[in-house]
Amino acid sequence: MPKAKTKSSVPRVAIAIMAAGKGTRLKSKHPKVLHEVGGKTLLAHVIAAATKVVSPQDVYAIVGHEAERVRQAVADTGINFIVQKEQRGTGHALMVAREALAPYDQVIVLSGDAPLISAETIQTLHDFHNSHYPAMTILTAQLDDPTGYGRVIRNNKKTADVKAIVEEKSATAAQRRISEVNAGFYAFDAKLLFSNIDKLSSDNPHREFYLTDMAAILRKAKERVMAVAESDPHEILGSNTRAEMVDIDQRIRLAKCRQLMTEGVTIFFPQTCVIDWDVEIGPDTTIEPFVQILGKTRIGSDCRIRSYSVINKSVIGDSVLIRPGCVLDEAHVMKGAELGPYSRLRPGSEIGEGAHVGNFVETKKTRLGKGSKANHLSYLGDAEIGEGVNIGAGTITCNYDGERKHATIIEDGVFIGSDSTLVAPVKVAKGAYVAAASCITDDVPPDSLAIGRARQIVKEGWRTARRARRQKSDQPDPTLFRET
Repeated sequence: MPKAKTKSSVPRVAIAIMAAGKGTRLKSKHPKVLHEVGGKTLLAHVIAAATKVVSPQDVYAIVGHEAERVRQAVADTGINFIVQKEQRGTGHALMVAREALAPYDQVIVLSGDAPLISAETIQTLHDFHNSHYPAMTILTAQLDDPTGYGRVIRNNKKTADVKAIVEEKSATAAQRRISEVNAGFYAFDAKLLFSNIDKLSSDNPHREFYLTDMAAILRKAKERVMAVAESDPHEILGSNTRAEMVDIDQRIRLAKCRQLMTEGVTIFFPQTCVIDWDVEIGPDTTIEPFVQILGKTRIGSDCRIRSYSVINKSVIGDSVLIRPGCVLDEAHVMKGAELGPYSRLRPGSEIGEGAHVGNFVETKKTRLGKGSKANHLSYLGDAEIGEGVNIGAGTITCNYDGERKHATIIEDGVFIGSDSTLVAPVKVAKGAYVAAASCITDDVPPDSLAIGRARQIVKEGWRTARRARRQKSDQPDPTLFRET
């Protein structure tokens, strides 16, 4: 057996993520790695794990199919991209990446469609490789059903040295009974990898260069190939089919619920809740069944989110009550506010401390000040609403003239009567009253009363006269039924 190599200096480590494939079995026009589980793309999950082990500047995504779209989707991560114009296999991907990766001492290879991989497992693979210094380290897993996976053939059960990786279609009956499989994650000595990678052959039915063949090539070159086992076999699961993706999504979301519950959040019936991986929730908050919390939403402590609410990319302060059926999208809700039931907060909505937004109220690009209330059946768009304001039922801010949006300003202490229409641009100054059913088209001065409606007319005795006329004639009253 070759002696393990030793090194005194800290090695430079790069992580290469395979992200060039089409994902044919998904029956999708979209790049495989951009499909989502747990509220993030498959690739974003893998990048998040990788960048906990090495700096983003040392992570390289090898992209191919719709490369620019993939690049844009994860551009904010700060990693590097290498384009594999022709997708000719995993081995070919590293051939393409040779110039970028060759300066490193070690290269760790991850799969962009295996989102359950953890930073801890990547670190384990790195540490094992760094302590034994083989030419190649293979991450393996023990599966109850290894069907479809390449089997790892060790020299013997007591050693970490690998004799070969045998694909299932080439395996003997005895080899198929082996439950240890190749996970598709590797660590390489970069110099030995790239000095031998041109020995890969595409002499196979798909005419591709397979990275798994490097194990045999390195063994033939008298270099050491070793294996380290993954303790949680679920981490290696790939997303090759829709069914596999859904299964992975469920695992991620249940894991997220368990994490939040250990941090002091109550989640009733977590199997019904859809909570994305990047969501943050404070302790003593209660999440009721059938709630969706999406994106990078942050929810404070002591809140209650009631059933059938959907919250996306929003910030919720402490002690907020969200009643059933509310929909929030890129909204900001301050401490002690109450929403719903069935409120809709569109992007740009900011609900002040202790404010109330009630049933069937919609807001868009609107700030509702501290202690203000809009309790029923209103639309508030492009509005700046001060503190202590009452918005009566049926109030509408008419913010769109068919070409442009205009702002409505309602200052502190204003009372807006029910069924009012505020035609923007318009300002209702501090302490003013707007009478119910008014159409306001001009600015309202402070502490004044604005009435914008037709004068009421009462015709006494009209009903009696009408009844008398009808008794004299079989014809309908011509004052009531006129042809147009």
